[in-house]
Amino acid sequence: MTDIEIARHANKKDIREVASSLGLLSNDYILYGTDKAKIVNKNFSKKGKLILVTAISPTPYGEGKTTVSIGLGDAFHKLNKKVVLALRQPSMGPVFGMKGGATGGGYSQVIPMDDINLHFTGDFHAITAANDLLCAAIDNHIYHGNSLGFYQVTFNRCLDVNDRALRKVTIDGRTEKFNITAASEIMALFCLAESLDDLKIMLGNIVVGYTRENKLIYVKDLKVEGAMAVLLKDAFFPNLVQTLENTPAIIHGGPFANIAHGCNSVIATKTALSLGDYVITEAGFGSDLGAEKFLDIKCRKLGFSPDVIVLVATIKALKYNAGVNKDNILLENVQAVRDGICNLEAHAINLRKFGIPIVVCLNSYDTDTIDEQKVVLDWCYKYQIPVAISTAYKEGGIGAINLASVVEQALRKDKNFRFLYSDSDTIKNKIFKLAHNIYHASRVEYSDEALFKIKMIEDNKLSYLPICGAKTQYSLSDDAKKLGNPKDYTIFVRDIELYRGAGFITVLFGSILRMPGLPKNPNYEKIDLIDGNIVGLD
Repeated sequence: MTDIEIARHANKKDIREVASSLGLLSNDYILYGTDKAKIVNKNFSKKGKLILVTAISPTPYGEGKTTVSIGLGDAFHKLNKKVVLALRQPSMGPVFGMKGGATGGGYSQVIPMDDINLHFTGDFHAITAANDLLCAAIDNHIYHGNSLGFYQVTFNRCLDVNDRALRKVTIDGRTEKFNITAASEIMALFCLAESLDDLKIMLGNIVVGYTRENKLIYVKDLKVEGAMAVLLKDAFFPNLVQTLENTPAIIHGGPFANIAHGCNSVIATKTALSLGDYVITEAGFGSDLGAEKFLDIKCRKLGFSPDVIVLVATIKALKYNAGVNKDNILLENVQAVRDGICNLEAHAINLRKFGIPIVVCLNSYDTDTIDEQKVVLDWCYKYQIPVAISTAYKEGGIGAINLASVVEQALRKDKNFRFLYSDSDTIKNKIFKLAHNIYHASRVEYSDEALFKIKMIEDNKLSYLPICGAKTQYSLSDDAKKLGNPKDYTIFVRDIELYRGAGFITVLFGSILRMPGLPKNPNYEKIDLIDGNIVGLD
């Protein structure tokens, strides 16, 4: 069966029963039908252990972070542990573009998968509306006299659809661009706000432009943050759903990790930690992007760090990092696994720098051979890294029981969490520490535009903010073609953007795009509505 067929045949519980299993009362949530709810309970008393799932460098074949996360949650559920998943919501851009759905796969899924992959409870639409209301307010202000003195507008419109034609548009005589909603600053700050009051303050602190004298212009100068908060007030409540095996799952927010910080919302994570003894969350793309940002950006906001990090790898990904092409990727090639394991090693070394225990999960496929898997297991044993094989895609929670056992053992280990850099470091020092310690570059070069922006941020006394690296997800470097573990190269900072509202400085490496395009054969060609049922959404 396809993913959507498996999801459609699931033994789904009424969401009220799922909520009750977490100790939630009827006034703690708002129903969205019988299979979705929004949690309005504001009790954030942390009691759970936090498990962060990340991965090695992504490949076109998918590494299965979400599938592993869900399978691990279902495994803890089978072991009668009080577990809650805290995951991101998919963007519709990749759903109709190249990636397809992002609710897990096989027998390790969250449901209702069609709703979650599409409109869900309308959160993305609310973020898009708030974003574009702000853009309308900017242009309205300029039209009516520009008393704030806009010389440069720095905030862009957004849309939750891949549309390369919107990368460069002309609006009222000026050149502008659209971002995809998941790459907007509204999405980023939405996922970092701790309360509605905090959300409104962060909205007000968005920098939307600057004057001829390089004075920053904020949303609060336009007096539109209150109206934006009104559009976001219902979306701000975390969404409660379930897995195929009825494990509670909170899905909320979805910033891209190759541009923003790639994590679900702070409020969802804190809610989950107040409801469960074990909370499993994930960070987008490889550990050089999502996990690093979780640890250096989100943890600064949370005030605590994960207790264990699960690093997902696949045999196909290791062979891909050794240069094996797609025509041969399914053929047994033990030597290629040995050659590609340098990518797993790079991510493991990076994560150990944060002082948190790590576990490697080998996400198994039917095409893996015992000898190929043995290469990974032997490597982990050699470097004393706990490891487990997951077959959750094929078997559901029972296929991740061993992984749950290994993770539970790792939770007993001590941690000594540390950030990669301190708030007091200069912007350039922060960038070098990120580029050298995580991307393995030896030198950093800057465009004149980037140097100008750094000086402007320093002049406005905002250099204490953390940095958010925006680069290709396919390599540790800023060049998607540099596979494996590139070292001793020069990384190029093309531009700097101040996300004052979200509370970080975005550093654009290489030629990263914030409005993806559609492939030659996009997924929307497979998706249809037949006899009232959605098909092709896998």
